[in-house]
Amino acid sequence: MGKVAKRLLTAEEFMKMPDPKDGSQQELLRGEIITMPPPQGEHGYLLIHVSYLLKSFVEPRKLGWVCGGDVGAILARDPDTLRGIDVAFWSIKRQKTRPKTYMIPPDLAIEVLSPNWRRKLILDKVHDYIEAGVKLVWFIEPKARTVTVYAGSQKGIVYEENDDISGGTVS
Repeated sequence: MGKVAKRLLTAEEFMKMPDPKDGSQQELLRGEIITMPPPQGEHGYLLIHVSYLLKSFVEPRKLGWVCGGDVGAILARDPDTLRGIDVAFWSIKRQKTRPKTYMIPPDLAIEVLSPNWRRKLILDKVHDYIEAGVKLVWFIEPKARTVTVYAGSQKGIVYEENDDISGGTVS
């Protein structure tokens, strides 16, 4: 007897689904739902800190929009991938108005490794961001006190806590 093909969800179908009652987080990866544990307190603290610093730079200069807290972006279609990004920036050139729903891939995606997440899970997200055309990805590893910067390729440059990090051509 043959195997029945699993029906893949679209981003629109996924958006209509209720949030998990256990507090876990879900994303749509190539049409299939993946579930991840909720982030821990240190993760939330770092997200707020990074969001504040980025927003403090972006808003006075009217460069675009900073969103945080696993904001959803549709990265691929057919099959659909909708990822929650820890902190994201969209330039005013690409996103004319403040985002209100799931959006196009951002110009900058920032991911913070939570203690209860596997590093590979975040690196898979980094890969998806780059494939979707995200110009710049920052992967923050709190325990190592490093930020790995991916500028349009899978090869990242590691910065340590006292290094300056540039936004490159993202503006």
